[in-house]
Amino acid sequence: MQNYTFKVEDEHSGQRLDVYLARIIPNVPSRNFVQELISSGKVTVNHKKVKAHFKVSADDEIFVEEFEEKIGWEDIEPENIPLDIVFEDEDLMVINKPAGMLVHPASGIYTGTLVNALLYHCKNQLSDINTSFRPGIVHRLDRETSGLMVIAKNNRTHANISRQFEKRIVRKKYLALVEGIVQFDEGLIDASLGRHPRHFDKKTVIYEENARKAKTFYMVLRRFHDSTLVALFPKTGRTHQLRVHMAHLGHPILGDDKYGKKSSFPRLALHAQSLGFFHPGTTRYIEFSVRPPGEFLNRE
Repeated sequence: MQNYTFKVEDEHSGQRLDVYLARIIPNVPSRNFVQELISSGKVTVNHKKVKAHFKVSADDEIFVEEFEEKIGWEDIEPENIPLDIVFEDEDLMVINKPAGMLVHPASGIYTGTLVNALLYHCKNQLSDINTSFRPGIVHRLDRETSGLMVIAKNNRTHANISRQFEKRIVRKKYLALVEGIVQFDEGLIDASLGRHPRHFDKKTVIYEENARKAKTFYMVLRRFHDSTLVALFPKTGRTHQLRVHMAHLGHPILGDDKYGKKSSFPRLALHAQSLGFFHPGTTRYIEFSVRPPGEFLNRE
């Protein structure tokens, strides 16, 4: 899934909104699908919600909120992609996702994703409680974020772990290299998030009633000459929460192309190091941890 922003060119002026979007959004299945997006409020023109028959004009700015593409398992080929499996039993897997790997197909990318690898490894023995093209996927990491993810092999496991995420029972620890020297050894960032008023594909800190509450606890692990290694403990699970909160603190995550400087690091310097939850089968609490990426430590 991803957001889209379009600026209408002169040649498309006067077209119906649904017709325009059906032609310009990659891999959209039908005009009816676009009309559903518009009626559900996922489309705005110049910051306003409009109807499908709205006539677009030159220089109109159209924003399309992230949506799920209508593809199925039959569109996704199993691929023999090596997986770094930290734990596996009949109910679930915990894997260490590499940076650069998409979690599931999106925007016409149907190969090289974690789902392609899971379909090969698990032989279709994955939960389908989510959507048809995200078998086994209980939660996501951004493409450039590395680290631990839990995969559900059946619907009972999927539903149980999803509830743990919703109730904030799951314990998560991230490592991040951030720009500059963080002054305090630890702290709590309590700042609500919402959509950026100008850049629709971004989130930002806002102080309004409809803002979504977001909290992140941070702890400094090591200070380098121009950056700081921090541990991040999200108390809520908002989109881009860690990235926005660290940028709000004045220390954006290195390599962040949305909230910092992409050129500051080869990739987004964010790693999901630890993950803990109650096993749906045994009901015992289990926790997993992996080593920090070497490039996070070699900064002197």
